[in-house]
Amino acid sequence: MEVRDVHYSHYGRMCPIETPEGPNIGLINSLSSYARVNEFGFIETPYRKVDLDTNSITDQIDYLTADEEDSYVVAQANSRLDENGRFLDDEVVCRFRGNNTVMAKEKMDYMDVSPKQVVSAATACIPFLENDDSNRALMGANMQRQAVPLMNPEAPFVGTGMEHVAARDSGAAITAKHRGRVEHVESNEILVRRLVEENGTEHEGELDRYPLAKFKRSNSGTCYNQRPIVS
Repeated sequence: MEVRDVHYSHYGRMCPIETPEGPNIGLINSLSSYARVNEFGFIETPYRKVDLDTNSITDQIDYLTADEEDSYVVAQANSRLDENGRFLDDEVVCRFRGNNTVMAKEKMDYMDVSPKQVVSAATACIPFLENDDSNRALMGANMQRQAVPLMNPEAPFVGTGMEHVAARDSGAAITAKHRGRVEHVESNEILVRRLVEENGTEHEGELDRYPLAKFKRSNSGTCYNQRPIVS
């Protein structure tokens, strides 16, 4: 195996799409959407546990490293389930040691948490990714990182559901730290009164002040502007 190649152990851990096009192709990678690094430095990805007695999907989430995953049969996230979380089909499309195969539903140990867990956050923002040529998807994922802040941002006509996650985690959008009521809104400031619940009764708490950045210069030389969308 070449060091730049995509390997089956990357599934849910490193994005197979997002990587530079130049001499570093395959050497610089991004974490997948739900991946995390454990205390030993290994990358883990989450799976939903299957109850072997009832053959139903549970709410238990287990994070597995690549070597641990080799011991289990993992069903795809789009497998058909009934209202009790049981597999509707007797034969289920699954993965075992890197091979895509079909097995009896009784042999399932885990199930993917989401179809997008295989790709990074930038790649997951591409609509209809499965219909894209892989080279074009790579360009799209990389070019999204070059986006500049807009003076009048608009929601996309077609979204994937990852847009709000990217905006929130980037730190560019201000969100309230506590539950509360908006008391005052100006172009450069938002005041939110905390609502605290104690012993079943709700009372007012401290006043939180959220300053907004107005036409601020970013390190990239672009214009950084925040505007309130609450009233």
